[in-house]
Amino acid sequence: MYAYQPQRVEERRLHVVPPRRRVKLQPVKKKRTNPVLAFFRLIISIAFLCAFIYFVFPTSFNNLIRQVFFPQRVPVSLNTPQGMAYKNLTNTAGADIYSIANPVTNYLSNDLFNNRLLLTPTVQKTHSEVTTMYHTGEMKVLKLQLNSLMKQYPMIKPSIYVWEYENGKYVDINADRIYSAASIIKLPVLVRLFKSIEAGQTTIYDEMILTDYYKSGGSGSLQYAQSGRKYTLDELAKTMIQDSDNTSTNMIMSKIGGMDDVNIGLRDWGISKTYVRTWLPDLGGTNKTTAQDIAKILYNLDNPGFLNINSREYIIDYLSHVKNNRLIAAGLGEGALFVHKTGDIGTMLGDAGIVYAQNGKKYIVVILANRPHNAPQGKDFIVKASELIYKSIVG
Repeated sequence: MYAYQPQRVEERRLHVVPPRRRVKLQPVKKKRTNPVLAFFRLIISIAFLCAFIYFVFPTSFNNLIRQVFFPQRVPVSLNTPQGMAYKNLTNTAGADIYSIANPVTNYLSNDLFNNRLLLTPTVQKTHSEVTTMYHTGEMKVLKLQLNSLMKQYPMIKPSIYVWEYENGKYVDINADRIYSAASIIKLPVLVRLFKSIEAGQTTIYDEMILTDYYKSGGSGSLQYAQSGRKYTLDELAKTMIQDSDNTSTNMIMSKIGGMDDVNIGLRDWGISKTYVRTWLPDLGGTNKTTAQDIAKILYNLDNPGFLNINSREYIIDYLSHVKNNRLIAAGLGEGALFVHKTGDIGTMLGDAGIVYAQNGKKYIVVILANRPHNAPQGKDFIVKASELIYKSIVG
């Protein structure tokens, strides 16, 4: 057996845990804050928060949060003057995904479905309702005279189309070039109205109530009439043509289905470059036409396959009492009758119609003149051009 051997003192000391040393904790002294500096920091923080809420949050809410989580449909029909204005407002307020994906539809659209402008293929009918003027030869002497007149008015950029019924001779100076239509657009609106009447969609005796909703500035006195009064379509059509009234024009377009209905009619008639884009007054000149298109519409007023005799009588009566006789009418000879429609938006002055001379001669004349804003040279040019045309054809 082994004998007990006690451990040495040095080895036992290795297992002894020394006592903990007590550390006296000293309290942390807080730094004193300057009360004036704290006050200014509070003011700056509040101002920043207010600026964020006022400037940043509404924009973010309208452009992102509302569009994604709270989409709203436009409650007003886009086929009305107020609807088009509301559409323009909403498009600027936030992102329109359809417009972004289809950027050209705002200015190339030709149809409307579910309050959405569409670009649809134009359907070509195998048998058009309208016919085209036959051309036998150009009146070269008259064209030279008109070109010479144009050199005297270099600030005027005209489009002229003349067609003579008896032998089919014509003059074409930029007649296929697109111009602002101004109030001449009321001629296809009038024809579309009577096409709707012939289709049984309305009657010339139907009434509409004038409200502030329809009132439009520019030409015409109906904008100053008392709201709530009733007008027949006959009264509105007469005012639209004879006084070139914008309010009655918008009422008629609204009655027959809006701008799109007029454009659909024009395509059906084979009129390809005339269209309505803006409710009147169209001071920006967005409604377009050509001298040739307007001449084609005038030519087909006598076409029994296009308009019946009752429609033609109404239309000719309206056009023969236009009060503005200071343009083409001022250059006609004594006793000549003129059924026509004028247009004026400052930068474009125009007149278009059919001349009936005393000796039985008959011709279509359309003159559209781009000019410096309200320049009187535009009127002078049209009057002198009308004199040359009348003398050349009638003698």
